[in-house]
Amino acid sequence: MDLLRFITAGSVDDGKSTLIGRLLYDSKSILADQLEAIERASKSRDEGEIDLALLTDGLRSEREQGITIDVAYRYFQTPQRKFIIVDAPGHIQYTRNMVTGASNCQLAVVLIDARHGVVEQTRRHSLIASLLGIPHIVVAVNKMDLVDYSQDVFSNICIHYNDLAQKLNFSEVTYIPLSALNGDNVVDKSVNMPWFEGEPLLSHLETVVLDQDENLTDARFPVQYVIRPQTAELHDYRGYAGKITSGIFRKGDAVTVLPTGETSTIDAIEIAETHYDEAFAPMSVVLHLADDVDISRGNLIVKTDNQPLVSQNVEAMLCWMDAKALKVGNKYTLQHGTFRTRCAIREIVYQLNVNTYEENGDVEELKLNDVAKVIIKTAKPISFDPYAKNRVNGGAILIDETSNVTVGALMLQSEAE
Repeated sequence: MDLLRFITAGSVDDGKSTLIGRLLYDSKSILADQLEAIERASKSRDEGEIDLALLTDGLRSEREQGITIDVAYRYFQTPQRKFIIVDAPGHIQYTRNMVTGASNCQLAVVLIDARHGVVEQTRRHSLIASLLGIPHIVVAVNKMDLVDYSQDVFSNICIHYNDLAQKLNFSEVTYIPLSALNGDNVVDKSVNMPWFEGEPLLSHLETVVLDQDENLTDARFPVQYVIRPQTAELHDYRGYAGKITSGIFRKGDAVTVLPTGETSTIDAIEIAETHYDEAFAPMSVVLHLADDVDISRGNLIVKTDNQPLVSQNVEAMLCWMDAKALKVGNKYTLQHGTFRTRCAIREIVYQLNVNTYEENGDVEELKLNDVAKVIIKTAKPISFDPYAKNRVNGGAILIDETSNVTVGALMLQSEAE
């Protein structure tokens, strides 16, 4: 059974947490004690209704304000598929939380309030979903019960969002009208919207094709740990442990260690003391090489005939996540997989306007939640693929050297001149 990790995104009060609660409730994925707990905590229990948003809004401050602040994760499964739901906050000041939650998702459910249509946060979250390379987008037009289940309202929102989707080059967008509060088109088809011929949300989540999302072409293995027991029984044992982030490795493959460029061949592939002829993403393995090569944590093992870019000057899209402004010349720690190096911001090429998607080239600094293209100079060469080609080996973060806080999310694009 495969796994779908998806995020709900949208503006404040669009009903993201309620949608997730309804999805869990109607699919009977809530345990009895959980149901009793939210019944007791529901603000509307006197009216005989359950506040399903409380399933994900677990922080005290979230329940007091009736909003989502932190990213919440929920797990459930149906006979067809396993799911991890990421509930992202809608407020502008918590956009960085949305970036964090969406970074590993395969699908994004973008909620739109049927009364308000496409708003700034819709554009912002859609832009981030595009930058993060999320392959599947579901536009869930929520609160259809408040517009009398009008087909015209739904159609106008679809037309408006389609213009936005074309600018962002989304390849797959699915539109679903629903009411999270009443359960229309969430798990079961709505009798209130007979004009909608598509499937309800859960059916779409169960059937969306994920086979093409995994990169099995570009073999990449970031070394996490060098296993060298040096015991009497394992005197000559030397293995390189880590997770294959993309591609397939086979015994006998010619490999190159980056950034040093040393070469060898795969002598064995080990998983839990058992040897295999091949392994593929996202398996965690121990690789054994035929030669004693100088390899340490942070090195990248790749196939010799399929290598990534190696450079100290990198062009990247950046989502800035810190209240302290980014300025040209600022220095940070860049972490790419298991590799870390110091870096400096060489240039802010342009900043993206989240409303119009226009590029503003006259920018001297970036503020919280800004999105921009930057050029970064690293102290050591970094081995990466363009993010659009390989999400895992094309993603990186910036870390503040004084506070050790993650301040930026990077989508590496190319080698800079």
